Amino acid sequence: MGMRLHWTTRTILLLLFLLSISGCENNTKQTESSVPPVGSEVKSDLSGTIVMMTNRVDLIENGTFQGYADQFKEKYPEANVEFEGLSNYATDILVRLSTKDAGDVLLLPVNLPSKELDYFFEPLDEETSASERFTSFATYDGKRYGLSTGTTTVGIVYNKRSFEKAGITAVPQTLDQFYEACAKLKEAGIIPLYMNYGAVWPLREWGNSLVNYMTGNPEYLNNMVNEDSPWQLDNEWGKSISIARTLIAKGYVENELFSNNWEISKTRLAKGQAGMYLLGNWAVGQVLDVGASPDDIGFFPFPYDNSSTHYAPINPDWFVGVSKYSKNKELAVAWLNFFVKETSYPDNWGFLPADGSLNPFMPQYREFLSYEPKLVYGTVQTDAFIDLANRAKLSFWSGDYIQELLAAPDLQKSFDELNEKWTEARAGTLATSQP
Repeated sequence: MGMRLHWTTRTILLLLFLLSISGCENNTKQTESSVPPVGSEVKSDLSGTIVMMTNRVDLIENGTFQGYADQFKEKYPEANVEFEGLSNYATDILVRLSTKDAGDVLLLPVNLPSKELDYFFEPLDEETSASERFTSFATYDGKRYGLSTGTTTVGIVYNKRSFEKAGITAVPQTLDQFYEACAKLKEAGIIPLYMNYGAVWPLREWGNSLVNYMTGNPEYLNNMVNEDSPWQLDNEWGKSISIARTLIAKGYVENELFSNNWEISKTRLAKGQAGMYLLGNWAVGQVLDVGASPDDIGFFPFPYDNSSTHYAPINPDWFVGVSKYSKNKELAVAWLNFFVKETSYPDNWGFLPADGSLNPFMPQYREFLSYEPKLVYGTVQTDAFIDLANRAKLSFWSGDYIQELLAAPDLQKSFDELNEKWTEARAGTLATSQP
């Protein structure tokens, strides 16, 4: 537990560092004004070695990324792409950015205010970003700094054989039915839902992810900047956290809560030893990759209440961009274009196409749509929200705070503490904005 708190503190300090450099904005922009967007003059005889930073450690280890690099080398024989994986990407990449050692191509941190993008990333030319579906993301002051690597939604990834063994004859479509399915799975000796409490990052689905779409309002989080006490037992925060706490209290999740068993959990779901995940559609590909039959794995919208219809989000996956500190930007942007537009990454690993004009490849997503969820298209988190979260020292993007809420003896007291931090942060923001 001490190590987790150490990382949270370091993340906060790094975020404060990132914000402190904003005073250099005018000088930086004067220097950049004559530099054309990267990608506008890519050469055909590119050469050299670049490094891509990624959260997909598994795809480095199983050789998938190297396979993409080999395909790229056929196009550019003198070019080499190497990979470095970060297991705790959202936290660790801030460390690397602060030291200007973040490779040549990397995923854009979701907790970096858009106004800071031009300090760390090269702007992309219009041709490179022409087919981008999520036009409001990864942009600032009319410039685009990243391309989405795929499109995701969130729901229940489940093993159909586990359901059959437990006597579950229909996918649960209300919260009560969901709890009943969990009880049957537990009685059959199957872990009903693998929460991955110990891995921490999957817990984000029970917090800012779920609350931001369960009302059908994609601006829910952004609107929190107008409230002093957004955490309440009777609103979306209370509802989402209470569901997760109920699952833990009833023994419907894994026993070894404090162990990081993410890789093990995929095998357990693939073999039917666990029944469900609440995760994005990308998790389908990961479960298939460890041996599950495509016919055994399904996907349905999460029934977070007892109403007849439910919302589900449509969001971009990580955005990828070119480091401002890359010494080979032309090769970096060529790789970025190749990776996003020419590799089989979206289809192979369970993503929906980043290009909205293309049909989804996944049969599991077609099953998901057959339940007719109301799709809510995500909007970018505003700088106001990110700045306020940083001031309040709340790690929305790491999942740490969800872990603490789930373990809290008194949820109302924990909500009160969050509200106190939020109110104080709002007061500080208002004070600094006064003339």
